[in-house]
Amino acid sequence: MSTTHRPLRVAIIGTARRSDYFYGPLVKALPDLVELVGVWGRSADSARRLGETLAVPWFTDLDHLVRETAPDIGIVSVAYGANGQVGLAAVEAGLHVLLETPIAHDLAEADAIIAAAQQRGRKIEVAEQFHRRPLEQIKLALLASGLFGRVHTAFNDFAGHGYHGVSVLRSYIGFDAQPVQVTGAVQSYPLAPHWARLSDQRGARSETQEHALIEFDGGQLGVYHWTNVGYDSPLRWWRSSRFLAEKGMGVTVGVNLEVQEWLTLLAPGGEAPRFITLERRRERVDGGALTAMIAHTGDPDLPQVRWDNPFRPARAGHGPQWSDDEIGVAGCLLSLVEAVQSGGEPSYGPHQARLDQAVVLAMRQSAVEGGRPMRVALPGGAEGQVSR
Repeated sequence: MSTTHRPLRVAIIGTARRSDYFYGPLVKALPDLVELVGVWGRSADSARRLGETLAVPWFTDLDHLVRETAPDIGIVSVAYGANGQVGLAAVEAGLHVLLETPIAHDLAEADAIIAAAQQRGRKIEVAEQFHRRPLEQIKLALLASGLFGRVHTAFNDFAGHGYHGVSVLRSYIGFDAQPVQVTGAVQSYPLAPHWARLSDQRGARSETQEHALIEFDGGQLGVYHWTNVGYDSPLRWWRSSRFLAEKGMGVTVGVNLEVQEWLTLLAPGGEAPRFITLERRRERVDGGALTAMIAHTGDPDLPQVRWDNPFRPARAGHGPQWSDDEIGVAGCLLSLVEAVQSGGEPSYGPHQARLDQAVVLAMRQSAVEGGRPMRVALPGGAEGQVSR
């Protein structure tokens, strides 16, 4: 990809593992877009290690980093529980920020971050990458084409946890649709002993299942399912997201990360489904970087729908050959860069991130209250609660 603007200066705020193996290499792979100028950490040892690994100056004083390196953007990558606190500090230091998920753990903290950014004219994007992955992007392009008509119901069926799963199903319905009420159920169950991939341990485990029915202001429904062992248990291998639309449907069928997309419209005559063929188009016939996703629809008026990878190499063979997840996160960064350069808003942004977290909190509060439907909290409500 190319840009007519100067590369924006980026600092990594935090020394979490993703700062080293993910965000550092990602920023350095986009020299026309961004330039890594420094890192910050609370601990001198961890900040120094990260700075030396990424070959940039390191700091333990955030104001000192800003004065010395003049970053435009801070990528906040810290321990899970500190995300909101450090994100707010980065905004108050005058940075546009890319925040890791969730935007904050309670809604009052999210509102404080958003208010601080508005007061300072700063932009916030949140690294909610699930709907930015290529397979999701081509589905969203198909939905935007009008071929499927209106989406009535969307499902997250173990495709992602919490706000990730909520975001996936909301992307099918449309981020402009307002979720208004959530009914939730949360239960824990024992599991047979088995290997846990993330911890590399064996033994008996328990799982916590979360289920929710989400009602939207336009009458659409979201159906959410998740288990907290969904990423690493051979007992819970299913991975699916789905949408039911006016003129067709889409179903992701997956075993762990190996997924297939079944997308259908009506066949001529209206008596059978017509399957859409998805093509991953790459630089070369034998591989290389992903250049585009092509949907071959079978529709005579719109035979193809296309999504172009914004990070495809300008010169064949001279660019990153990223995984779908790396493309998704790079898309989050690109959204922020374009917002800073244009003065517009990020394509997802803090308000959508807050809304995804509000749905999750409403689901869990509904479960605590025996499945009583809960209204989704709007900005200005009680901390971490939902309005009734």
